[in-house]
Amino acid sequence: MADFMIYGAGYTGGLTCDYAKSIGLKFVLAGRNASKVNNLASTLQVQGRTFRVEDSVAVKAALTGIRVLLNCAGPFSGTVRPLVEACIQHGVHYLDNSAELESYRFVQERDEDAVRANVMLMPGSGASVAMLGCLVGRALEDLDSARSIDVALHVAGSMSRGSAISAAENITTECLQRLSGELAPLDASFTKNFDFDNGNSEVSCFSITLPDLITIWKSNGIPNIRTFAHVSEGVFPSGDLLSLPDGPTAGEREGNPYHAAVAVTAADGTVKRAVLHTVNGYTFTAVASVEAAKRVLSGQTLPGFQTPVIVFGSGFVETIAGSRIQVQ
Repeated sequence: MADFMIYGAGYTGGLTCDYAKSIGLKFVLAGRNASKVNNLASTLQVQGRTFRVEDSVAVKAALTGIRVLLNCAGPFSGTVRPLVEACIQHGVHYLDNSAELESYRFVQERDEDAVRANVMLMPGSGASVAMLGCLVGRALEDLDSARSIDVALHVAGSMSRGSAISAAENITTECLQRLSGELAPLDASFTKNFDFDNGNSEVSCFSITLPDLITIWKSNGIPNIRTFAHVSEGVFPSGDLLSLPDGPTAGEREGNPYHAAVAVTAADGTVKRAVLHTVNGYTFTAVASVEAAKRVLSGQTLPGFQTPVIVFGSGFVETIAGSRIQVQ
């Protein structure tokens, strides 16, 4: 009987299940859409369970026998809160691949309750939180102290329909930074140049509020953090989002790798830089979140709100095929 559950049978959930199946990991597939869950479960020959997160009785029944839950169902504003509450109540370790700041704020608030329940909460087990957290961790190695971090993600390729809808529903004009240890406003027009070492020299990156403002702070305690992004043409769709395809094809993902760059300013004013080259974000998220779940299933856990780099170390990102960090 599998004790690992993947919740979400959409595009990202499907990629995640495909990877878990390919490495022989036993899991239960769950979701809110019975047709999608049953079809995917039948294709993968795994057990399927259908329930809505708002139904606490159904959630409790579905989590019976489960030790680790990986939430792939966005918008996460609607799934994180009830699933985290249920995991704390029923002693289940919680992982997800959310990129929504508010869900991280909520998980942060539930830290003490999770510690008391000996439950780990790890939002962002895949995607930018794993990428950027490990990149920053490597850049901080051999530094006695650091006073600020500027980190940027280079996003390439098209978005999935679910991601586009989630982004549209959770869009905010609030642009934040970590300043003297606190979240504070940042001028949204502020840009910074980064060299992703991908043959394009320096490119301008715009300020963006990423959940890494919370996770990097938790991992390293650096008081000043700013997050940026450079987006290739055609990433953000327009028009009727419901008419979009499920997501990029395997060929499209392969042709659009991601990159990240970080500049760490040390206490003496010197700047240390590093870059990450990795696979497309959707591919990375599927692989990294499952690899994180494998480690949790093997007992690699810490109670409370955690990040991949705290629990698995800064080398975690380079265990994902196609990922490498260069410290400059």
